[in-house]
Amino acid sequence: MRVYRAEQRRRRARRRRVVVGACTAVVLVVVGLVAAQLVSGGGSSTGAGSDSGGSRPDRSTIPTSTIPGGGTTGPSGGEPPKTGTVTISAVGDTMLGYAGVLAPNPGSYFDGVRSQITGDIRFANLEGALTDLTSGKCAVLHTSCYEFRAPPAWARYFSHAGFTIVSNANNHAFDFWQAGLDDTVAALDHAGLAHTGRTREITYVKVRNLTVAFIGVASYPNTGPLNDYPAARRLIHVADAKADIVVVAMHAGAEGTGALHLTGQDEIYGGENRGNPEAFSRMAIDAGADLIIGYSPHVLRAMEVYHSRLIAYSLGNFAGYHNFTLDGELGISGILHVRLAADGRFLGGRLVSTRLVGPGQPALDPGGAGAALIEQLSRADLGARGAHIAADGRISR
Repeated sequence: MRVYRAEQRRRRARRRRVVVGACTAVVLVVVGLVAAQLVSGGGSSTGAGSDSGGSRPDRSTIPTSTIPGGGTTGPSGGEPPKTGTVTISAVGDTMLGYAGVLAPNPGSYFDGVRSQITGDIRFANLEGALTDLTSGKCAVLHTSCYEFRAPPAWARYFSHAGFTIVSNANNHAFDFWQAGLDDTVAALDHAGLAHTGRTREITYVKVRNLTVAFIGVASYPNTGPLNDYPAARRLIHVADAKADIVVVAMHAGAEGTGALHLTGQDEIYGGENRGNPEAFSRMAIDAGADLIIGYSPHVLRAMEVYHSRLIAYSLGNFAGYHNFTLDGELGISGILHVRLAADGRFLGGRLVSTRLVGPGQPALDPGGAGAALIEQLSRADLGARGAHIAADGRISR
């Protein structure tokens, strides 16, 4: 009996030693994992934006992790961070006439400004349709109505002028309904011009080793979303996940000389809610956008650098043939040039002042009225937050 009890005690002792050893091993593993987490800085990285609309970190400050051999990886721990720059030129509302009233010399219409349509990417807002259709919205609307269209073959004149991408996110892209927009897209494709602005459309442009995404937004169901912020965030998130730089072309704000100033509120024009340009632009940048190119008011507006990203609230009218009223500020315009880092940061830029002369032909303005007007508006509307535009057009924070 004593031998049996002694054997039982030995077995119990062995079980206790096994249990204690196992517990000790688990504790050591947990301690090791905690220590490793503390050494690596803890936490998990997040994307540039979220559906909650929280504050976006400046991508230039996201830490990189060291890899053997002295190199670094990007935030996801994959490829090394991209380097290099992208240059973009951009203009506002651009057209070559309207139904029955077309520029007589479309091939040379941009000659006076062609030298300044430069950069890796050259953008314009295409204010109208490229179609041969003759029955459009004005046949059914009972208010004052304007239909802008040019022949589909004229897409080549925008390409010859130097433009590489245009936006269809505006109130005239649908002047001849869906069929007219389809004709426009087909004409642009045939001319080799990239385009953006349709519902959920993201256009990717390759510049050397960098990918630039373009999204066009406006307050219409056939365009990218302007007033539906959750939908706009989702679209920007998709673009930001696939591209190094995200550009948003924004048709927002009221129209005319009474719309020179930002209001900080939703702007209503012709019974339409044309959005809150300030709120939308900052939301877009918080979500992952890197450059906002605004148009719609037909006048120039202020500029701002927000989280190291440039917002041009409106680039006004750039070219037309009897398309636009040109009195006062309505005839003052400019060509925006920007240089962006591989992570989208604004590195510098310049506003080349232009004017619309005669029937609406663009011409360089050595007097610099466009740059002076944007500087004035930036100070009046945004104060210290506004970008500074020097007399020679140079843009700085």
